[in-house]
Amino acid sequence: MPRSVNSVAKRARRKKILKLAKGYFGRRKNVYTVAKNAVDKAMSYAYRDRKNNKRNFRGLWIQRINAGARLHGMSYSQFMGKVKANNIDLNRKVLADLAMNNPDAFKAIVDKVK
Repeated sequence: MPRSVNSVAKRARRKKILKLAKGYFGRRKNVYTVAKNAVDKAMSYAYRDRKNNKRNFRGLWIQRINAGARLHGMSYSQFMGKVKANNIDLNRKVLADLAMNNPDAFKAIVDKVK
């Protein structure tokens, strides 16, 4: 009985990896063993940095709120404490957007919490 090999599945596995490696430089895009390592590394970076992205944006929002609050004589921590105490349910993303793009609305919030 002849040996049975599943070439279809093997080719599909390789094509999947090489498709993910499209656009890489040198042998990383067309040599399977090199591409496999490059894709594995890229996937781990992508997973890690999806988490880091959330962290970075939160820091950016805090800086923008702080800058906006200091224009009206408050620090970030004082402002956020008073926002929570006055039951204003706006998250940091929205507050940062108001501080940057709509200073009049942000000033109204600062005046309300003072």
